[in-house]
Amino acid sequence: MTDRGSNKPKFVYVTYIRTTPERLWAALTDPQTIKQYWFGMTAECDFKPGSPWSLKFEDGRTADTGEILEADPPRRLVIRWRNEFKPELKAEGYSRCTMEIEMADYYPDFGGKAVKLTIHHEIEGEGGGKFIEAVSGGWPKVLSNLKSLLETGNAAFQR
Repeated sequence: MTDRGSNKPKFVYVTYIRTTPERLWAALTDPQTIKQYWFGMTAECDFKPGSPWSLKFEDGRTADTGEILEADPPRRLVIRWRNEFKPELKAEGYSRCTMEIEMADYYPDFGGKAVKLTIHHEIEGEGGGKFIEAVSGGWPKVLSNLKSLLETGNAAFQR
């Protein structure tokens, strides 16, 4: 969803994953796990507030950089995020990506439980439509891979 109600375009995505908040947090912050569902990308970060954060392509080029603004395991992670490899996206400046994790009952008659993951991604300044358009195409694929990896052991989109 892209919200055009304000001057700040944003993308919001919600998915439910059969896992625990702790396993989901680990998948969101472990570089080896990230590489499995994020199409070979490598995250460099210790995921503590104030720490630098980056995503790198398999060939070592930097895709995105930023900083961890908040880390409240296993509930909330906030990253200040800027694209580095596409000049037109980099020019739009920093965005804020908030990942919220919470337990969610589903089909309680069948004893099912899942974790609800909500991603909010929005530009910090004015504009940013091209960047938000790009993440709105990327997040669903990344999160489908994450969900499949945690539920079945294999990413949905294999490399």
